[in-house]
Amino acid sequence: MTSEQADGWRRPGPTPEQQRVDLYAGLAATVLALLSLTLANSTGAFLLGPPPSGLEQLLWTVAVPLPLIWRRRYPTVTALLISAAFIGSQARAVPEWQLSQWALFAAIFTLGAWGRDRRLSRRVRIGVIVAMFLWMAVSYGIHFGSLSPDAFADAIGPVPPILAAIVTGVLVNALFFGFAYFFGEIAWVAARRQHELAEQAEALRRSQAEAREHAVVGERVRIARELHDVVAHHVSVMGVQAAACRRVFDKDPAKARTALASIEESARTAVDELRRMLGVLRARDGEPTDAQHQAAGIAQVEAVVTRAREAGLHATLGVYGDPTPLPESVSQAVYRVVQEAVTNVLKHAVGARTLDVRIRYLTQEVEVEVTDDGQASRAPNADGLGLIGMRERAATHGGELEVGTRTSGGWRVRVRFPLPVAAGRSA
Repeated sequence: MTSEQADGWRRPGPTPEQQRVDLYAGLAATVLALLSLTLANSTGAFLLGPPPSGLEQLLWTVAVPLPLIWRRRYPTVTALLISAAFIGSQARAVPEWQLSQWALFAAIFTLGAWGRDRRLSRRVRIGVIVAMFLWMAVSYGIHFGSLSPDAFADAIGPVPPILAAIVTGVLVNALFFGFAYFFGEIAWVAARRQHELAEQAEALRRSQAEAREHAVVGERVRIARELHDVVAHHVSVMGVQAAACRRVFDKDPAKARTALASIEESARTAVDELRRMLGVLRARDGEPTDAQHQAAGIAQVEAVVTRAREAGLHATLGVYGDPTPLPESVSQAVYRVVQEAVTNVLKHAVGARTLDVRIRYLTQEVEVEVTDDGQASRAPNADGLGLIGMRERAATHGGELEVGTRTSGGWRVRVRFPLPVAAGRSA
């Protein structure tokens, strides 16, 4: 047991509730000790010799178990008080000893389980046990010296009677004090391990919170990259169209008006994308980009379904409603949601045979739904990185994400992205 010395851990003191329990237990033990004293006097079996006066018997009987009311709050003082009172009551031949010895056991055990200073706790317990054996030796010397010659007249065993009595007493007391010491150590080690487990659980909770935060930041960074590229594309197109408009402004006003109309539409689209990009974390300097991922959009959803089909699923893709040109950022978000949902089916859906991907063009929004007929290989984790990514993409574009099991079995991912007025269909 060197770990407690290495990090200085000490067991916290008892809670108010534990102190109340100790109070009631100490008082109950005292009442039972008084009852035991009454019964011992009633039987007249004074094994330790002639007892003292009734008042002195009462005082010694109360003095042994009563300190248990502080056993967890002041374990060292309690052990010393009870030990001293126990030897005193034995020396004065108080007939109550059954409850007293268990109070002594509880005191030694509690000192081992709750002693904040481990070195002092061990020294006090060992000192108490040594004192008890010394007192036992003195007690045997006193009592055996006063025995009558025929005290062991009926002994028939091969071992000398006095030696047999001494060995029996030593063995019984060795077991008694050994268990008190051992179980006290076990209780302290259990408390120490519980403390370590609580610390590990707290560290794991913080680690999971940091992982979720990093996942959110990472997904926002990726979204910001994609939106940045979309806005840069529209601004570049505006520059080209403005140059063309300037060249034909005087010669061909019709072409100039067409170019200006395109510039206006590109500007609106770029502003709309900028609004989505605001609030999203920007990419850190020096981070590599993936051109293939940046170019992915709703047109590549068919490729995702094809890969699922090649993996052994009966995968279908359905498009409903009149397809409407989507802003590039929304198109990329649709692709990412489908990609992540299909990946989750392949990785986590046990026994999945079918996969259904549906894209619905509604009046003012586009809806994407991915369903399967498998069973989840583990409990759904709302803080999983895949769900965090889908949730962030939906939130970035003002959309709504629904994830959960279906009543008919399987899993459903559904997300709706609102469309700009210019992109939406009229009712």
